[in-house]
Amino acid sequence: MSDLVPSSSSTAHSPSDRSTLSAALKERAAAIGFELVGIAPAVRAGTWEKLDEWLARGFAGEMKYIERRKDAYQHPEHVLPQVRSVVMLGLVYGSDGASRRDQSMASGIPRTDHSQPAPRIARYAQGTLDYHDVIREKLKQLADSLHELQPGCRTRGVVDTAPLLERDYARLAGLGWFGKNTLLINRRMGSELFLAALLTDCELEPDAPHETQHCGSCTRCLDACPTGAFPAPYVLDATRCISYLTIELRNAPIPEPLRPGMGDWIFGCDVCQTVCPWNSKAPATQAPEFTPETTLTNRTLTEWLSLTPEEFAKQLGPTPLSRPGWPGIIRNACIAAGNSGDISYLDTLERLTSNTDPIVSDAARWAIEQITRAAQNQSPR
Repeated sequence: MSDLVPSSSSTAHSPSDRSTLSAALKERAAAIGFELVGIAPAVRAGTWEKLDEWLARGFAGEMKYIERRKDAYQHPEHVLPQVRSVVMLGLVYGSDGASRRDQSMASGIPRTDHSQPAPRIARYAQGTLDYHDVIREKLKQLADSLHELQPGCRTRGVVDTAPLLERDYARLAGLGWFGKNTLLINRRMGSELFLAALLTDCELEPDAPHETQHCGSCTRCLDACPTGAFPAPYVLDATRCISYLTIELRNAPIPEPLRPGMGDWIFGCDVCQTVCPWNSKAPATQAPEFTPETTLTNRTLTEWLSLTPEEFAKQLGPTPLSRPGWPGIIRNACIAAGNSGDISYLDTLERLTSNTDPIVSDAARWAIEQITRAAQNQSPR
């Protein structure tokens, strides 16, 4: 939600007023469906220097929009002028612990109606709608509530589309700590969370920041990463991350050395979360919009490879899977086919080698080479 609701001046309150207003707003947030809510002061982002260093090391890859807006990430005043408070919100999207373990151990989502396994899609994208749309509507409802409680205030709601270091303010708001996989982890809800923020010029009562770490000596997330995307604890090299490769690297081929590690992931990756002990007992989502849609999760790799641009736009347009575009999804599916070693994909892949988009034809040729080589290695000598 990018709308600004103006007033003539910023709004300060006495401590008792701040406490009452903050409690009422948190109650509204819970009623709207947010499972986590905390309030942070609008101060300078504590990890901005680390962001600057991260960009300098080239870890953002082709995400040039981060570099372009780098300076704006320093303070939330660049998102909402005269901001005083940042209301941080969390919404669970994950499955129950047993489902997480099943998905992390399987080579694909189990199927009962086809012989082929379905390729894997990140859990957050398995619903029927784009989470941005769902959360923007909830943010609008919360902003309307704040305007009722405090007429004349100014607000702006954001969900990972503005230059705001959400994790910083989530930690300051007491919602959790940074895991070694760089994700925010909440003691009750784990890390499979959407984070959103409502910025306001109202002076609300801030919560105590989360000052402690609870990962201890555990390195499961670091050890499990299929492509070695963590050069050190708490540092992600996005250029090696399957989520980046399958989603954000939209108009380029995926580097060949990283393709085998992608396995059967065609959109995103959950490995560093499914192995995290804090997610083993985390609750499943209560939002119907984020419940897995079987027409997505049960789709075979052949069905993905056969998807036309028109079908892609119609079926996936309202979902997060639209982000890499049709060429990106087909490229990813070709790589998954190549990693499978399954000769049943060869005819479909052969047709894709003549596609006019070079990232599709390149991936299809690579997949054919991989499958052919695997078949030769399995042949009797």
